[in-house]
Amino acid sequence: MLCAAALILLARPLSVFVSLLFSSLNLREKTFVSWVGLRGAVPIVLATFPLLAGVSHADLMFNVIFFVVLTSVLLQGTTIPIMARWLKVDAPETPRRVYPIEYTPVGGFKSELKELTLSPESPAVGKAIVELGLPDEFLIILIAREKDFILPSGGTVLQGGDTLLVLADKASFEAVQAKICPR
Repeated sequence: MLCAAALILLARPLSVFVSLLFSSLNLREKTFVSWVGLRGAVPIVLATFPLLAGVSHADLMFNVIFFVVLTSVLLQGTTIPIMARWLKVDAPETPRRVYPIEYTPVGGFKSELKELTLSPESPAVGKAIVELGLPDEFLIILIAREKDFILPSGGTVLQGGDTLLVLADKASFEAVQAKICPR
């Protein structure tokens, strides 16, 4: 237990602060990085090497490492959201829009269902879908406008803030995104 506490409270924070000495992260962010730390299967797998090599007291090393990893996962892993809020490094969660349709990808189909949000400055704003000259591999399935959903047709005029739910292959999506959502 003392070994786990020393690692969690001293060794890991010290190594993180030294490693991030010249970074632009502030004190709270560095503290959060030191709390999150490294944990999991890698230290346990590495601890098996001395066991396999027949090193004396390898079983003790393995047991200590296993206990430290388990303690770290249970104590630190379960408190990450709490620490993020306490240190004020958490980001507000943006709720995902729920659509009134369901999509299940299947093998052999190269298109994906993606969202594309139009800014008010988009060249597509004020134009009908048919005027955009979209590729055949780019299909607008649904338009989310404020709290409503619109089934699009060629004559549907797009507005700033519209979120287009599209079915497209990667190349077509990127081409249309570059055209109607310039950065």
